[in-house]
Amino acid sequence: MDDAALGLLWLTLHDERRAWKGLDWNALDRLHQKGLIENPANKAKSVILTDEGLRRAESLFRTLFRRPGP
Repeated sequence: MDDAALGLLWLTLHDERRAWKGLDWNALDRLHQKGLIENPANKAKSVILTDEGLRRAESLFRTLFRRPGP
């Protein structure tokens, strides 16, 4: 589930490393504990992905949510 959540964060990416935090709070907390996003417990409507979080989010998005080519 955390992989899917991280992949979905890539879908809402803006301002280079910010993503809307409209996902389950427990999933966001786990991603923070793994060092993939900054602390989501703030007043901002977005979370900041770490360097590793950005790399993994893009890879997971392409693996989990991209339609296979011909």
